[in-house]
This record gives sequence, C-alpha cells and structure tokens, in this order.
Amino acid sequence: MIFSKERDLRLVTVRRGGTLSDHDHQLMALWAAECTEHVLAFFEQVRPDDDRPRTAVEMARGWVRGEVKMMKARDAAFAANAAAREVTGPAREAAHSAGQAGAVPHVAAHDLGAAAYAIRAARAAGGDEAGRRERDWQRSRLPAEIRELVLDDQRLRNEVCWSVFG
Repeated sequence: MIFSKERDLRLVTVRRGGTLSDHDHQLMALWAAECTEHVLAFFEQVRPDDDRPRTAVEMARGWVRGEVKMMKARDAAFAANAAAREVTGPAREAAHSAGQAGAVPHVAAHDLGAAAYAIRAARAAGGDEAGRRERDWQRSRLPAEIRELVLDDQRLRNEVCWSVFG
C-alpha cells in the first residue's frame, strides 16, 4: 500500500477538487515513467518476451501526449501488476514500478509508487547502496515545477513506502 490514510489535495487534480494542475500531473507521469524505465531491464532480462510493464510506461507517456485515454493507461497498469505476480526479486519490483507509472494518469499520487518500487528493484539487485543511488538519481531527474511537491510527498509517505526515501 503506497497511499497514506488522508488524501493530499496537492496531488489531486483541480477538476477532482484538488489543487494539482494538469501540467504538473503530466510532469509527474513523465517522471514516474522515467523512474520505471531506469530499472525496467531487471524485468526484461527475466521475461524478454513480456511487454506488459513496458506497455504500461508507454501508455502513461501516450496519455501525457493526449494519445491515450486514462482508462487505457490504467488497464495497462493492471497488466503490468499481473506480470509482477509472475516473477520475483528485482524483476517483480520493476514490473510493480511500471504498474504504478501506468496508473499515474488515473491517480497522480501513484508517481511515488513508481519511484518507490524502482528503488526497491535497485535494492533487490544491488543492496542498500544501490537503492540510495537510485533514489538520488530519481531526485536529480525531478522537474523543477514539481520538485518540492514530490520531495514533500516523499517525506510524508516515506513510512508507507517502505522507508525507501529516507
């Protein structure tokens, strides 16, 4: 579970009663996709013929470009999560990251799930130091417009995200 008990309205789009702009929502989706792509090889090395996680990432990017409807991206996210259930270790964490990235068009707060699972994939492959390097790399890729929001969200949800952001 990557959500806290109370919804942060900063992560809810304006049309759903929050304060998140469409532009920032799109930036979060792109960042989540980038976090996933950074570790997706862990899955693809184990299951080279299974494109479900990569498709989820592509659907999120397509949603940002206006080419993919939110429901199609969400369906791809479900498929990536199904792929995760069929593998273990870093491959599983990478596929879960893709599932979270594919769900960002539906719920922006899934961006943190994509990042957290990517860190878990790196940790599973290379230990705690690899996880810290992944976290730092992700932070270096944060767009300036959403940087403070994401970093604050990491601080607030670190405990429910397996303390990977600490």
